[in-house]
Amino acid sequence: MLSVQNLEVVYQDVILVLRGISFEIPKGKIVALLGSNGSGKTTVIRSITGLLDVQNGDITKGNITVDGDDITNLNPSKIVEKGIAQVMEGRRIFSELSVVENLRLGGHTNSANIQNNIDRVLDMFPALKDRQKGEAGYLSGGEQQMLAIGRALMSEPEYLLLDEPSLGLAPKLVDQIAELIQEINKQGVTVLLVEQNANMALNISDHGYIMETGNIVMDNDSKKLLNDEDVREFYLGLNAEGTKRKSFKDVKHYKRKKRWLS
Repeated sequence: MLSVQNLEVVYQDVILVLRGISFEIPKGKIVALLGSNGSGKTTVIRSITGLLDVQNGDITKGNITVDGDDITNLNPSKIVEKGIAQVMEGRRIFSELSVVENLRLGGHTNSANIQNNIDRVLDMFPALKDRQKGEAGYLSGGEQQMLAIGRALMSEPEYLLLDEPSLGLAPKLVDQIAELIQEINKQGVTVLLVEQNANMALNISDHGYIMETGNIVMDNDSKKLLNDEDVREFYLGLNAEGTKRKSFKDVKHYKRKKRWLS
């Protein structure tokens, strides 16, 4: 299990971004972490993977454990060795390198099995197999997202942290990514899915957490969240009758407050 307990994070010694959040990711499950821009979702992932220094962030309280081992403030490479891999928002592939070269970089902590893992990833993503020698920058958005996920899988992680994998993709490609996430999970990889696309995330996950301004404000079984009145209105864009809002005015001006802000 990957566990986050009472975590506080401050940026630049001033800005309190995470306000004592706690949640768990049981082994073998897909857990969704939902929230709007600025709610702190990406900071959660950076905290787990040791990348807060990039944004001058610090964990000031709480701890993170994986299978009972404390990994709070460990070096990122050591965290990868603990079985945790991250797929960053925006894909962050090396566009001038080939598909295979990108995959090799993802396997630097597991060099003994690089070729076997390349073959496994290419079999999992046939679109990449057909273009394995081509420059990654010429891949489509969906193919680049597949490459980013494949690169993370090169380290043979037990826990895969995905930051907005559906961002900027057409609906058909979002469906493909959702299917791939489910397939990866079936192969034994535990998944934390950080998403703004609540509908996709809740439909493929086992449990969901909702963040607002650095706090966890709600969590439940994903199917129950899909039927929750607040979640349907504020995250799925559905009114009480289960139909889409009819105008922009309905989206911009809410008729009532979220219950968790009362």
